Amino acid sequence: MTMTLEEKILHSETRIFKAVFPSTTNHYDTLFGGTAMSLMDEVAFITATRFARKKMVTVSSGKIDFNRPIPAGTIVELIGKVTEVGNTSVKVLVEIYIEEMYSYSREKAITGTFSLVAIGDDKHPVSVR
Repeated sequence: MTMTLEEKILHSETRIFKAVFPSTTNHYDTLFGGTAMSLMDEVAFITATRFARKKMVTVSSGKIDFNRPIPAGTIVELIGKVTEVGNTSVKVLVEIYIEEMYSYSREKAITGTFSLVAIGDDKHPVSVR
């Protein structure tokens, strides 16, 4: 199946939901920043892989804005979207939204970007297109 670049970007959007348990929180009962970044990197990897259908590796992360603390006992939705496509790389925007478990309250908590490169079996960059 051949898709246009726009269709590939649209079809690669990735959404993952997680519950925030006390084992992943700090002494303020909010999600550890490092745990959030790990989850974001995983979503960026999945998004880039779904876009390119190649082996992908993270080469950098851009600015990550922690706008709201993420409390234990909430649900988070991580959304990954391809925002830029190069010859061998893609840039993925990852946003984390907080949802309260027992209401319809929802707000954006964290935003960050990740750059990933496609590699071949020889571990050298290959085209993502």
